[in-house]
Amino acid sequence: MVKQYETVFIVTPVLSDDQMKETVKKYTDFLSEKGAEIVHTHNWGMRKLAYPIKKKTTGFYYLIEFKAEGSVIADLEVAYKRDERLLRFLTVSLDKHAIAYNEKKRAAKKAAAAEAETRVEE
Repeated sequence: MVKQYETVFIVTPVLSDDQMKETVKKYTDFLSEKGAEIVHTHNWGMRKLAYPIKKKTTGFYYLIEFKAEGSVIADLEVAYKRDERLLRFLTVSLDKHAIAYNEKKRAAKKAAAAEAETRVEE
């Protein structure tokens, strides 16, 4: 059964911008190859960690929201565990309320961006 999931991972801050993009592309491609449908991606950027992980105090946060079979999650998390560039990761299944909230949040953000664009044109 296809469900909607959200995965967030923290990439080590010592990577260059290109290496960061390459890491993200690796996981979006991995999900696509496994038959997942990418719903939304969001780069949260560099953030301070609540506590040091592997002697790092900051990390690049990245979120991917996708629809997939449950079997894809196990494969994804094995890939995460094997990647030394990742400090932490978390994958959660979204219920209908979380999906609705995420869609509403994205729609509001789009509307705000469109409104700001029309103000600039005036």
